[in-house]
Amino acid sequence: MSRRVPRSRAVLAAALGAALAAPVALTAPATAATGQYSVTALKFTVQAGGRTCTIDADLYRPAGIGSARPAPAVLATNGFGGSKNDGSTDAIGRSFAQRGYVGLVYSGLGFGRSGCLVSLDDPATDGRAASQLVDFLAGKRAADDGTSADFVTLDAPGDPRVGMIGGSYGGAVQLATASVDRRVDALVPMITWNDLAYSLDPNNAVGAADVPGAFKWQWTNGFYLIGEGQPLLEPSLDPSRINSLACLHFVTPACDTIRTLNSGRYPADRTRELLAYARSVSPVSYLHRVQAPTLLVQGQADTLFNLDEATRTYKALKARGTPVKMIWQSWGHSGGISDPAAGELDLAAGNLETSYVGRRILAWFDRYLHHRTGVDTGPAFAYYRDWAGDPGSRYATADRLPVPGRKLYLSGDGKLVDDRRKVARGSRSYLNWLTPTSHSESSLAGMLGLPDAAPHDIKGTYLAWTGEPLRRPVEVVGEPRARLKVVSPTAERTQGSGDAADRLVLFAKLYDVAPDGTQTLVHRLVAPVRVPDVRRPFTVTLPGIVHRYERGHRLRFVIAASDGAYFGNRGVKPVTVVSAPGDTGVLELPAVRD
Repeated sequence: MSRRVPRSRAVLAAALGAALAAPVALTAPATAATGQYSVTALKFTVQAGGRTCTIDADLYRPAGIGSARPAPAVLATNGFGGSKNDGSTDAIGRSFAQRGYVGLVYSGLGFGRSGCLVSLDDPATDGRAASQLVDFLAGKRAADDGTSADFVTLDAPGDPRVGMIGGSYGGAVQLATASVDRRVDALVPMITWNDLAYSLDPNNAVGAADVPGAFKWQWTNGFYLIGEGQPLLEPSLDPSRINSLACLHFVTPACDTIRTLNSGRYPADRTRELLAYARSVSPVSYLHRVQAPTLLVQGQADTLFNLDEATRTYKALKARGTPVKMIWQSWGHSGGISDPAAGELDLAAGNLETSYVGRRILAWFDRYLHHRTGVDTGPAFAYYRDWAGDPGSRYATADRLPVPGRKLYLSGDGKLVDDRRKVARGSRSYLNWLTPTSHSESSLAGMLGLPDAAPHDIKGTYLAWTGEPLRRPVEVVGEPRARLKVVSPTAERTQGSGDAADRLVLFAKLYDVAPDGTQTLVHRLVAPVRVPDVRRPFTVTLPGIVHRYERGHRLRFVIAASDGAYFGNRGVKPVTVVSAPGDTGVLELPAVRD
């Protein structure tokens, strides 16, 4: 009953976020993965985004399930560039049908054989379309061939017991659906975004949400080309999937956003529109309407949607009282999807019961879809530790998220010291070139398993502060933070031009330096910053990490003038950093063991 897609296409879909996550629990699942099931291909004509289009779906029905013996349902769709037939997407239907759930797996709008334009998981379009599939599970409507469902558990007439699961593009759609349809009972969004404005054009300066960041051009244009190139994957497209010659397969605002970002300019009016549109289709704008219990699973190896995205969603849901828990697993868009570490979730392999994340997901659905109130859904927060020897003990847990606590100071002599009194007076400078001089990653290399050059910076285009060899290991879990003040007269003169592209851009990052001098940029993560006002101090939140700095290793904090994976400074803007004991930069680490 399983399907296979050509490896080249499967890899391509994965590279654009088609990876999924699987179910998990701390206790043994109620149903073993031995059940038989049938698969029925269905079509649904829906209204979405002002268009009429068809959704291509597969219904997975466990043997013995009927009107007299109904079962909860699991709804899922693919990641960007994929379809219902992708190995990981198809595996959701199979895996949950084997465990007694009714499965409805569909190709998202604009992908596979489903119609309509690609609309970036807009609640008003993708969310409403999914809600019409919930109507089918509720028995309120039939598929186009007349097939109806009277075998899904109902909480009330027209209200089916239904959960959703999926990764990346198939993760955000869950939150979009729950924001417009409160019949959805449980969510498991994996490796997905909180705010596309941050994901594609990140600015890690605290309090600068309205200041555009540094365009993540490699990832973004990869997605854009796949979306616009759909006829290469699906010949004879449904006419509802054609927009215009200027914007073939996306909704028009999405194409306008990409073009603005690729222009390298941020005029005030277009920037406001860009940020407003990207956020309007992102969970950040509608989480206040999400009430479904949510288990967030985010990947540590992910430069597309980093750990900060899930953290922001977690905090927003928790603040509103929505039941929510979060897991930081090892794999994400930048590595491990096709070859998970030992003991990690691999849905295609069906290791739900034998992986930590898998057991947690199964428990989540046991609790909220089967209403087994005694099921332990696990701690509020769990994270994977790659340094733990036994795969069975690689997850640590906590009842709250770690916060920065250990302070280190940027000394004028390039040292990173643990006491402000050790700071030496001094100033150091760097100069950006008109071409990138620092390398963190080639964005799709990690996903595709291709070789990538080690992260590096060219002398004279960055500043580094390096600590003493550690006397004992330091485990950092969470988002490091840096308080900085830079001097750049050129940037000061240009920042008032009316075009945010004239403001200073820099990239902050944290290396692990081994005793032999080899340095590692953890998961190749960097913090792009477009400085809000170069005349004032500013705070930078670095992407969240889980990393153990071993005894004898040194921490190295770097600010660089550029990064090849992002658009950077327009024009040459020299930067100087001045340090003194009473006035210097501060790096704070969320160290859980020190």
